[in-house]
Amino acid sequence: MCGITGWVSFERDLTDSPAVGAMLATLRERGPDDEGRWSDRHVALGHRRLAVVDLPGGRQPMTAPTPDGPVTITYSGEVYNYVELRGELRARGHRFRTSSDTEVVLRAYLQWGTGLAGRLNGIFAFAVWDARNERLALVRDRLGVKPLYYQRTEDGLLFGSEPKAILAHPCAERVVDIEGLHRMLAYTVTLPGVPWRGLREVEPGTVVTVSRAGLTARTYWTLGTRPHRDDLPATIAHTRHLLDDIVRRQLVADVPVCVLLSGGIDSGALTALAAAELAGRERVRTCTVDFAGYSQSFVPDDERADPDQPYVREVVDHVGCDHRDLVLDDVVLAEPSLRRRAVWSYDTPPGSGDRDRSLYLLFRAVREHSVVALSGESADELFGGYHWFHDPAVQRTGMFGWITSLFRTYGPLPEAIAPDLAPRVDVWDHVVQAYAAAVREVEPLDGETPGEHRMRVAGHHHLTRHLRVLLDRKDRLSMATGLEARVPYCDHRLVEYVYNVPWAWKAFDGRPKSLLRSAVRDMLPASVLHRAKSAFPAIQEPMYVAALQRQAKELVAERDHRVFEVVDRRWLGEAVETAPSRVPPRVRNNLEWVLNLSAWLELYRPQLKLS
Repeated sequence: MCGITGWVSFERDLTDSPAVGAMLATLRERGPDDEGRWSDRHVALGHRRLAVVDLPGGRQPMTAPTPDGPVTITYSGEVYNYVELRGELRARGHRFRTSSDTEVVLRAYLQWGTGLAGRLNGIFAFAVWDARNERLALVRDRLGVKPLYYQRTEDGLLFGSEPKAILAHPCAERVVDIEGLHRMLAYTVTLPGVPWRGLREVEPGTVVTVSRAGLTARTYWTLGTRPHRDDLPATIAHTRHLLDDIVRRQLVADVPVCVLLSGGIDSGALTALAAAELAGRERVRTCTVDFAGYSQSFVPDDERADPDQPYVREVVDHVGCDHRDLVLDDVVLAEPSLRRRAVWSYDTPPGSGDRDRSLYLLFRAVREHSVVALSGESADELFGGYHWFHDPAVQRTGMFGWITSLFRTYGPLPEAIAPDLAPRVDVWDHVVQAYAAAVREVEPLDGETPGEHRMRVAGHHHLTRHLRVLLDRKDRLSMATGLEARVPYCDHRLVEYVYNVPWAWKAFDGRPKSLLRSAVRDMLPASVLHRAKSAFPAIQEPMYVAALQRQAKELVAERDHRVFEVVDRRWLGEAVETAPSRVPPRVRNNLEWVLNLSAWLELYRPQLKLS
């Protein structure tokens, strides 16, 4: 993975423009190994490299000369079928100077233009400047694993892997209006929120092109409805075949690779499949996050029935992993400097509490011995792992399942928001409209029962909405440490196939993830195969809540802090006086949000136009 950025201006000469240097500086963590720049009269491209494949030969931006002008790419991601594509392109007469997947993508563009996107299997976000027609193409992978943003200018466009790269340009404004605040508050609700006015995201499965004629967007992939022809045994067998092939492809790298192991079936399956692929060559590397004393003091809650460590140990012993337990300290997780690091990574105040920072620390620790990590994101969305998939009461609400669960605990809007802002930031209305639009996207299948269609709709929403929030978090926090996180369950072939499997077969034995469990039943201990879903570990110590309250109390004492342009000082003053052991989850979550917001205001210094 890497960081990319650039500037197109059809009215200026950008040759040797220094602006891209400032934009690149914001992406240093995404690409710690190298920096490259390329410019022509109307374009300047930048690249920060995390070297994973062809370490000496994959430098960027990469250019292919043509008789009518150069074609240049700045590319982030991994294409897992690049070997096959290189063979096909060679057969068509293309010659290669390197063994990198970047050159394959560049040559594929020369062969098929922007139609190359549909031929790529992988996770990617890249820009191609075609001097032959003075056109920039921005291309993003099907599920949106890799991010890509842009902002129109008077005579062109700015783009970058993260908003901060665009905001570093002198032409970019740092304005957040009421609509931006609305998107920011809805960040963990529907889609990743970009609060900055004028900034846009290249949508997953989309190609955006800009030329003198203007800007156009073309969707090259959507999650579509198809009849499922296989019977249940064939479905299980094909799912396993796909998983075998996906893991084999995603283990390819010229740097150390590990698997993030949680003790559940998702990561356990990836670990076992990776071990089988590596058998005879090396042991699979695995890493697990834990908190000091967590297992001994664990208290079950709505998201976690038991601690991870006993199940992790069973997988490690069963498979024979080269394993590392990464133990985190509660005190460190409360440090303001770590919060600022996480907020800077996100570009917006994150909404997952201590889990954002513990995930960042996990990735930072993993990066000390691995450059690539396989992670289990999307398995719950794909195979129906969340408890609300199986709750008839939630299914009847006519709403996103995770929204129903989230709002039961935390409500639709932070309690801490200033009373004069709350009526103008109607998150619930936003969610209702988003749900209605999402339902219209789902194609029904002829002959489908109402129950099957309802579950098809739920699956579609999770894969096109809920998953994007998780992928955005995974990308931002992993790349902030220079770690490439690969997500095998997001392979579009697996997603297309399993999405169209009848719901009755995804839970054919009356339990979540029947299909996945059956596909890997020969590879894992029974206890792990049948373990109930457990969320990412969260701190349960009152002393952590006390640390949040101390920091929030310091904010209350600052008369002129900008956070009170958004936050209700009275609410915060009352929240910090509650005994830490009696602080409910909703109040704790609000404290986290306020502290994240204050850090974001200090780091990004936005111009707030909320009146």
